[in-house]
Amino acid sequence: MLELITKTRHLSKALSAVQRLTSERGESNAVSMANDVIDNYRKLTKDQHLKFFTAWIEKLSPNPAEVMAASQAFAAEANARNYIRLQKVSESPRQEFMRRLNRGLNGTAAVVEMRRDLLQLLDKKPELAAVDFDMRHLLSSWFNPGFLKMHRVDWKSPAEVLEKLIQHEAVHAIDGWDDLRRRLQPDRRCFAFFHPQLPNEPLIFVEVALLPEVPLAIAPLVDKKAETVTQVQQYKVAVFYSISNCEPGLRGVSMGNFLIKRVAEQLHQEFPGLKTFITLSPVPGLIEWIAAGANLGDGVPPDRLKPALKMKRDQALQALGLDAQSWAERLSNGWHPDNASSKEKDALLCLTAIYLGLASTGRQGNPVAKFHLGNGAKLHLINWAGDLSRKGLRQSAGIMVNYLYDLSSVEENHERFVNGEIMYSRAVAKLMSV
Repeated sequence: MLELITKTRHLSKALSAVQRLTSERGESNAVSMANDVIDNYRKLTKDQHLKFFTAWIEKLSPNPAEVMAASQAFAAEANARNYIRLQKVSESPRQEFMRRLNRGLNGTAAVVEMRRDLLQLLDKKPELAAVDFDMRHLLSSWFNPGFLKMHRVDWKSPAEVLEKLIQHEAVHAIDGWDDLRRRLQPDRRCFAFFHPQLPNEPLIFVEVALLPEVPLAIAPLVDKKAETVTQVQQYKVAVFYSISNCEPGLRGVSMGNFLIKRVAEQLHQEFPGLKTFITLSPVPGLIEWIAAGANLGDGVPPDRLKPALKMKRDQALQALGLDAQSWAERLSNGWHPDNASSKEKDALLCLTAIYLGLASTGRQGNPVAKFHLGNGAKLHLINWAGDLSRKGLRQSAGIMVNYLYDLSSVEENHERFVNGEIMYSRAVAKLMSV
């Protein structure tokens, strides 16, 4: 009973602190009130977060009548005064509340933390999407890449930063300190974005390998026993082989595309001999897409899949026969790229080319492809047996992809992708030829 009373008191104090912060006009005690909100919020249980954020909808939403009146006035006379009035009444009070909250000690980190908690509630209460929209809108301004600092992370970086690399590596797990040390050797680079308010918190980081040629498989790149290449003249290719977000509270805040471009520009300045900037990327969702029928999905023009290629796709699906035996069953029975038949290999490579080269502009398109193609990269190569890990075999039959970043054409490629055109090489086109 006492515990319940204490929890209720914490929630009441947190909501009262929000009310005081939003109603206070002066700034003399704004910092202490913001700290009060943060301190009381951190005492809440996960179950109380729902009530806390629901109160934001009830108490901190725009007034519909005022918005309507201001909209009508602006529509009748689009002058500066009516425009300013419309902006004032239509902006959610939640945004002003968060701006005031940011004045508190570690206020920026607190807002990010709150959004991290909010994202876990959206399925339970869809109305909170409005709160999430306001938070993401504000965080997109606060974490604009123009405000972020890019730093190289090396073995001399603070231990807490290095620990976060191990913790948040999302593509190819880092197996302890020895593995991390190898990934930070001279022929490897790791770059991260940092925010001035979060100096030891890498927000997103990318790992790069400097190699003599384009790699077709991931194992040599992440082998902690691999020999280090120290001769700079051998660095001809910069390979972006992993990019990981560290902060769930910043989901949907665009940073990765800017990071890759900045890294490419810096590496080009440091090593003029680098001519090729390319990724070695996984294809998550490939097998799932194939098992569901390999359809292009919503948002893709139906005529993109020509009749002859549609027939080839159907033949590839028939060759794999996943309707008779699931992919999981196939793997459990010992399927491996090394023992695959030529028909299976051709079918999988063809379907991968269709998935990435035709379906990437749709809403169900591959997220990794959408990221790189949207950044202005070009689908360059589709590599058989590129990732033989359990995860790689399960999600993409071991197939990996190279996306090419030609710094002279990334802007043009980006515009084409936005307009629904996917840039891919002749090698990829050949996999779809009939």
